[in-house]
Amino acid sequence: MKIAIIGYGKMGKEIEKIAIERGHSISIAIDKNNTNLLESEAFLSSDVAIEFTQPEFAVNNYKQCFKNKIPVVSGTTGWLKEQSEIEQLCIKTDNTFFYASNFSVGVNIFFELNKKLAQLMGSNPDYNVEMEEVHHTQKLDAPSGTAISLAEQIIERTSLKEKWSLSPENNKELKISASRVDNVPGTHVVTYVSDVDELSIKHEAKSRKGFALGAVLAAEFVINKKGVLKMHDMLKF
Repeated sequence: MKIAIIGYGKMGKEIEKIAIERGHSISIAIDKNNTNLLESEAFLSSDVAIEFTQPEFAVNNYKQCFKNKIPVVSGTTGWLKEQSEIEQLCIKTDNTFFYASNFSVGVNIFFELNKKLAQLMGSNPDYNVEMEEVHHTQKLDAPSGTAISLAEQIIERTSLKEKWSLSPENNKELKISASRVDNVPGTHVVTYVSDVDELSIKHEAKSRKGFALGAVLAAEFVINKKGVLKMHDMLKF
């Protein structure tokens, strides 16, 4: 299939490499310097678009894909205040939108572990839960979309916390420590601590390859499908 890459940074180049390895072709690569190509013949000929940009550009990119009936797979984070609007627009216009805060298969297994652990901890007042995430310095949003997803899973399944915060003001706020370090693809740790023990689950990415592979797998998955799709649809959890 022909894949349009929207966002041609390090992730875009890794996606290009894996897509070609899997027998696909790149119809066009678009970055912030040539966004006019979203109206080009090459873009319009694409079977699917994979979008990894910045939050200030993402929503417009989705709308351009919807306008031209091109299924879009996106991993951009930091735009989720407009998620409901985009998902409703996707359905209303009979388009295809696949969004994930993290495309790594390992991370999505980690999500399932996190949900199960939160259910097991329940309302146990003896434990306090905290999170830590570390990413490369090029990642501008903090906390990461993955960290927010993990936090929301915990909040939904326990009575320990009511919301998340980078600077909690009371013990009902789930603390997320966010750090930016050179050459760290992504690390997430969830820790439950009591006076007598400590229990942690951790996912540490070794490179961008796992994220890029997941995005290409999602692009393959959306062909001939409509509506709003997520990783759990593809992985059948």
